[in-house]
Amino acid sequence: MKTYEASDIRNVLLVGHGGAGKTTLLEGMLFTAGATTRMGTVEDGSTASDFEPEEVKKGISVSLAMAPIEWNGVKVNVLDAPGYADFVGDVRSAIRAVDAVLLVVSAVDGVEVQTEVAWELAVEAGLPRAILINKLDRERASFQTTLDQLVQSFGTQVAPLELPLGEEHEFEGVADLLSRKAYRYGSGPKAEEGEWPDDISGKADPYREKLMEAVAESDDALIEKYLEEGELSEEEVVHGVKRGFASATIAPVLCAAAAKPIGVDRVLQFIADEFPSPADRGAVTVVGKDGEEQERACDANEKLAAYVFKTVSDPYVGHITMFRVFSGKMRPDAPVYNATKNTEERVGQLFTLRGKEHDTVSEVPAGDIAAVAKLSHTTTGDTFSTKDAPVTLPPAEMPEPLLAFAIEPKTKGDEDKLSTALARLREEDPTLRIERSDETHQTVMYGMGEAHLDVQIERMKRKFGVEVATAPAKIAYRETIRGPGKGLGRHVKQTGGHGQYAVCNIEVEPLPRGEGFEYVDKIFGGAIPNQFIGSVEKGIVKTMSGGVISGNPMVDIRCTLVDGKFHSVDSSDMAFQLAGSLALKDAAQQAGVVLLEPIVEVEVVVPESHTGDIMGDLNSKRAKIQGMESAGAGKQRVKALVPQAEVARYSIDLRSMTGGRAAFSMKFSHYEEVPNHLAEKVIAAAQQEKEEAKK
Repeated sequence: MKTYEASDIRNVLLVGHGGAGKTTLLEGMLFTAGATTRMGTVEDGSTASDFEPEEVKKGISVSLAMAPIEWNGVKVNVLDAPGYADFVGDVRSAIRAVDAVLLVVSAVDGVEVQTEVAWELAVEAGLPRAILINKLDRERASFQTTLDQLVQSFGTQVAPLELPLGEEHEFEGVADLLSRKAYRYGSGPKAEEGEWPDDISGKADPYREKLMEAVAESDDALIEKYLEEGELSEEEVVHGVKRGFASATIAPVLCAAAAKPIGVDRVLQFIADEFPSPADRGAVTVVGKDGEEQERACDANEKLAAYVFKTVSDPYVGHITMFRVFSGKMRPDAPVYNATKNTEERVGQLFTLRGKEHDTVSEVPAGDIAAVAKLSHTTTGDTFSTKDAPVTLPPAEMPEPLLAFAIEPKTKGDEDKLSTALARLREEDPTLRIERSDETHQTVMYGMGEAHLDVQIERMKRKFGVEVATAPAKIAYRETIRGPGKGLGRHVKQTGGHGQYAVCNIEVEPLPRGEGFEYVDKIFGGAIPNQFIGSVEKGIVKTMSGGVISGNPMVDIRCTLVDGKFHSVDSSDMAFQLAGSLALKDAAQQAGVVLLEPIVEVEVVVPESHTGDIMGDLNSKRAKIQGMESAGAGKQRVKALVPQAEVARYSIDLRSMTGGRAAFSMKFSHYEEVPNHLAEKVIAAAQQEKEEAKK
């Protein structure tokens, strides 16, 4: 593929709810532009961008894909983002690499949850947004209903540029409100231009009025004229749309049935004509070595600044790193400096990706998007620059993964393979978190939802040959004592030859929460020799680590060694450790043992219409509501303290209650006593597990 100037490049992200037809649209674009000879379908797993086995199997996009398309002298770099909430991390990363967003909406299903989420992310990034109403050829498709929903959701900036000619199975083309021309698709993907049909003129007037209103509202000078004269000239509307779209104050609406493909050539032409080029976007802000912000222009002669927005682990090629160059240029077989990791990388061949196909390029100038393989240290969110002028671009903010699965390899001896696989998956996906819990002795994988974790587990098996068993992550309970108590530890055995002799008396008392463990030596007159004082403590600490009723660690107690007996020959370090252990168990029984559970601080940001449901649900989860405040944009922020056991699957519960419109975060707060009826269940389950482990 030839090298393009920044002014002839368009970087576009396709976003929207799962099932809106983004992948089919990209397929239609490739076919219409002549990059492919036939259109693949999602159903038979033959599309260019959904090539991963997990995507073919599920029939959904689970990973960001890219494809460059050459159209009338312009290079359009299209990024196809997954539409399911579990894979929102790819949307957040990709938004950093593009200059505008095309929001794909199904004419059958209308505005859905991820449509709103994607719109909000684009607004946050200040990116221009165009909307494509897709699937107009399907049964129950309605342009008018979908347009009404768009205006209701996103305001009067939503402005239709096209009307459909026919709906459902009679959809045959589009009518352009600006040029007053009709574009019909008799055969093939290219439209045949014709005059407006007579019956559409009357229908089009209210839409033209909506378009004029949106253009007028985006410009102070035009709104005065519009209010005075009641209309704008053709030229003012055309320029107003272009200006309003570039400044993200107008969201133009186009029509298509990508599977046919009807209207796709018009979408490509609109992208080429109206979407901003990297040169139009202006300079990007970077952070220098000293922490000072600098501006870098989109100029191939500037020093290099490039952002890594996606890494993919390929079992044959190794790492594939996708990046966007903001300034300077990258050349093959040249060193490049990773300013995020402070390390030099050797760049081999540079290429563009069309799904899994590679197309070699001679260089990647400012404004363009490409990929490179086999880098050693680079991961998603890193910045490439020059060693003499290192700069970084801030990485995309990722949502916190909060659904936890405990995993372990099905085959013994695969622990090393598992840790390698997890490290590679983590580099590929910043929304995946891996932790080794010292308390529950589990490897815990945190993801955005069940589909996200399922995909990662399938990838582990396919790419790295590691099969894992999964289970809900255990809750890190604790034990402590209710009051003071005394305990006797007596370990006396005679087995011929040296025996074992150790006796110790201890007193225990609870400490305030979070104080841990305190050991006090009050032995007088050498009742236990000095060398065995520490042995008693060792025995106590070892028993505390496994608890006495539930297998969970014991905390917040003071143990005082008050008396004991020893034998000059038969006493030993091990004998006094065992005596210390027995003494603690005896004292704990007298003091009374209670179970503690972790309490987490939860913050839920939820649309006002769902606030009552969320409050009711939190109360049913034994939550203590701490307060509620406005979070802006018609949302409320609810703060609560909740037992962790009650919110282990909260990401799933919250999504089903709000349709995915709410978000939450949680962090550990403190430990509290578990109510008796629940403690009994936890203890019974722990004892059953212990019995099964013995078998």
